[in-house]
Amino acid sequence: MSNHDLQDLSNELVVLTARLVRVVRRNDVGVPAASTRVLSLLDELGPATVSALAEADRCRQPTMTGLVKGLTDKGWVDRSPHPDDARSTLVALNEAGRAQLTEVRARNAALVADRTASAGLSPEDLATAVAVLRELVS
Repeated sequence: MSNHDLQDLSNELVVLTARLVRVVRRNDVGVPAASTRVLSLLDELGPATVSALAEADRCRQPTMTGLVKGLTDKGWVDRSPHPDDARSTLVALNEAGRAQLTEVRARNAALVADRTASAGLSPEDLATAVAVLRELVS
């Protein structure tokens, strides 16, 4: 395989992955994509400051502050004083937020499973795609 072919395939992978993300985001799960991203970040990182969340999500701190406020108002995250820095607070996923995230992920998984089956792909095909993507992002 030539470098040109590898570049073309690499570009197609990026484009198609982005399209799949858009398909999943259009799936009405009742939770905005930005909220799901923050819940997922908290699930991955554990308790974090708004600054750390903004950096991880690559957004501005005021944007993340608004997202965290919305999640707090919905009862999906808790805020507590930072033990090492009195000027900041920690944001943590609570049980209600974890349940919401689990529900969103289940709905998204069902959508992808349906599309996988409709395309005539096997669970092994999906497992291969997951393994490849896991290696690419690690």
